[in-house]
Amino acid sequence: TDISLPADAPKQLLPEKHADFLLQYCSSQDNYEYVMTEYLRMSGLYWTASALDLLGRLPDLRQRMDAAAFLRDCARPDGGYGPAPGHDSHLLWLCCSTCGTPWTPGPSRASSAACSGLTAASRATGGASFCALAALFLLGLGDRLDDLVDARAAGDFVYCCIGALSILGRLHELDVDRTALWLAERQLASGGLNGRPEKLPDVCYSWWVLASLAMLGRLSWISGERLLRFVCAAQDPEAGGIADRPGDLCDPFHTLFGLAGASLLRLGGDSLKAINPTFCLPVDCLDRHGLRLPLWTGD
Repeated sequence: TDISLPADAPKQLLPEKHADFLLQYCSSQDNYEYVMTEYLRMSGLYWTASALDLLGRLPDLRQRMDAAAFLRDCARPDGGYGPAPGHDSHLLWLCCSTCGTPWTPGPSRASSAACSGLTAASRATGGASFCALAALFLLGLGDRLDDLVDARAAGDFVYCCIGALSILGRLHELDVDRTALWLAERQLASGGLNGRPEKLPDVCYSWWVLASLAMLGRLSWISGERLLRFVCAAQDPEAGGIADRPGDLCDPFHTLFGLAGASLLRLGGDSLKAINPTFCLPVDCLDRHGLRLPLWTGD
């Protein structure tokens, strides 16, 4: 199952178009779509801010919104965060909020109040373990990581499992080549990657699969040139943004992960910053706050 790339599809990344698309998306607050996607507001901040930071356009977002005020409004009495003001807390939104703190004037430690419940919550939901581990690391609470060693990371989602093991420093316990082979087999003739066999390619897997290979030290096991060609073909050359595949509507989610994949491949020229494969955050963003996670070479 695959697609054919249109002959007239874009062949190169359009960074300025994507920055304009993301900034315009943030300004569209009076339409039906914005109202009906309130539950995605926290994720939307992470997708948009990360993508703009990769493009070197984060200051433009700061001029349009007060991210720190939004994060404060989403904080809940239990120490966690909801996806928007007034919503219930969840580990996913806590993780997104801690990913958001590097874009505020200084790294917030307010979320540390929620960390006492992270271990129990992650074990109860299984798939939330990666969110809990990432939140602890980004909050500078790496000494709590051992509490989650036995938690099960994101069952069906290989990226979350590998990311969790990366944070814990236990990637060496994987059958690395077998795992990387399965990931490499996700590349189709179009150059795109799918999430599992017999599925169509999707730009978001340009991150989930590619970042997993990067964490395993096996990035060279797929064709980066063919993958970048697929990502470029999914761009809107007029309005900007990246879709799941060529011809579909663009959105911030796929725009971030398309750009992030291109950054990992180091084929986007000087238009993209380097990105960390575990957290999907620009390397210089983590460096500014002293957050370093050594990358495993796979040796």
